[in-house]
Amino acid sequence: MWYAVISVLAACALCVDGQLQESVKCPSPGLTLNGTVVAPRSGISADFSALSEVKFSARLPSPLPKNGVASMASSSEDGSSRICKIKCVAGQWVGPLCQEGNGDGRFQPILKSCVIEEFSPNLILSFKNRIITELNTTILHNDTISARCQEPIGTYKLSGPSMINCNNGIWTSPIPKCHPTTLFTNYSENSPPTILVRVPSGSAAVDHGGELVVFPGSILHLECLYLRRHGDPEWTWTSEADTYLTGWAIGNDERNWKYRLSIYYVKNFDTGTYTCTTSRGINNSISLRVSDIHCKPIPSMDLSPHLNYRASGHRLGQTTYFNCPPGFLLKGSANITCLPSGEWSNSPPKCIMVKCPAINVDDSRLIMVEYNDTYGKRAVFKCAWGFQMSGENSIQCLADSTWSHQIPTCTEILCPPPVVPLNGFLIEDSAPERHVVGSVVQFSCGVKHQMIGKPSTMCTENGTWSHSPPYCKARCEYPGEPPNGRIIPLKFWYGPGDKLKITCLAGYVLPLPTEASPPVCLNDGTWSHPLPECIPYTNV
Repeated sequence: MWYAVISVLAACALCVDGQLQESVKCPSPGLTLNGTVVAPRSGISADFSALSEVKFSARLPSPLPKNGVASMASSSEDGSSRICKIKCVAGQWVGPLCQEGNGDGRFQPILKSCVIEEFSPNLILSFKNRIITELNTTILHNDTISARCQEPIGTYKLSGPSMINCNNGIWTSPIPKCHPTTLFTNYSENSPPTILVRVPSGSAAVDHGGELVVFPGSILHLECLYLRRHGDPEWTWTSEADTYLTGWAIGNDERNWKYRLSIYYVKNFDTGTYTCTTSRGINNSISLRVSDIHCKPIPSMDLSPHLNYRASGHRLGQTTYFNCPPGFLLKGSANITCLPSGEWSNSPPKCIMVKCPAINVDDSRLIMVEYNDTYGKRAVFKCAWGFQMSGENSIQCLADSTWSHQIPTCTEILCPPPVVPLNGFLIEDSAPERHVVGSVVQFSCGVKHQMIGKPSTMCTENGTWSHSPPYCKARCEYPGEPPNGRIIPLKFWYGPGDKLKITCLAGYVLPLPTEASPPVCLNDGTWSHPLPECIPYTNV
């Protein structure tokens, strides 16, 4: 297995180290690089039958996978670059044998690696300060991984050793597990007690190995959570101190479930392991290390422009907080903490100017009259003539890089079909199918009818007609003057119900009333009867 891995991943430089001495020759070893046969270095024969030993340089696979696949680590990363060789023994290639990492010249067989096939979700495994996040991670022979339970520290109990070594494909101990404590098991008597850490003064942090690192001079409370009615727990420690203040908390809401150990003004000799054991003999521990750790102060000149920060300090466990002014987004962590390694948990963030997504107007009906896509600015729109807007005509770029409203849309303005007056008709319609803005309609009335109102109307931008439709009123035409007489009243047109009065000239009279009733204008625009004639009075 190891030979196959090396032959695939190795960058080989073949060299001759002695001539063939055995009577049985070996075939070509067929070394490959990414599936391709490796050719010998220029000047060296491809005939392996005359060789008893082949040397090459190899880089062993990186212990931590990238995207689930073991990668080839360079010598600068983990010192795994080796000089290896294979030997021809009784007609078979044997090996590879590789020099130790210290390069002392001794060649040893490559031993098997170990694979992390599974681990509990509350367990954190790390290798060389890098957390292992994926299953089937390969750990090389003689490498060691560390194990701890997830934070907050003290809420889970590690069952098994905190350090595990890979020995020729076998772990020195099974992968440990993390068991939930009383905080998660409703204070069961059969559960390990939870240990809570409180630092009312000073600072503390948890390192990558799960150890609590405390800054000198801090005040520390370790609180063992266990129901008082089940009995008194007991605190023990491995530090050099003779005694610590222990006992039940005195607060009314804590006195029945918090058994506390207090360390005032922590000193170096307080380093050690602190164990709380319940009345049932079940325990949980926290390892404590006192260390005067300071991170490098953050130079303000190196910070991103516009970045505001507030620093509580730069010693262990202290935090620097960052924020950006309105109009800028914070890119990176909003706060960074001084770690037990003496490094900050993250690099300082940057302030990036807020910009909203670009707006591209591809609708000829929508016109952009103003545009600025930075924070607080606006995009203003209007519609082409004859179209009306749906939505907001002005949208603003907000602090979260989004626009305050959707881009508006424009729809064509249409007027309803015009109303044709009774006894009338349309004489011109510029858009008989669709009455858009600017369309003009003209009206006319039928024979013996008179138009009352505007003879034309236009579709306006608010989708209504400029004038109400006219109506057609019946009318009687001027009947003319009767012979030897006159009519009263004298008009060009007469409305329904109008009556005519006839007067005769001197010497003429109307016939008898029964024969000369006055004409009346009817509703259909006709006279009720013809005009009576004036006759000489001598004929009466």
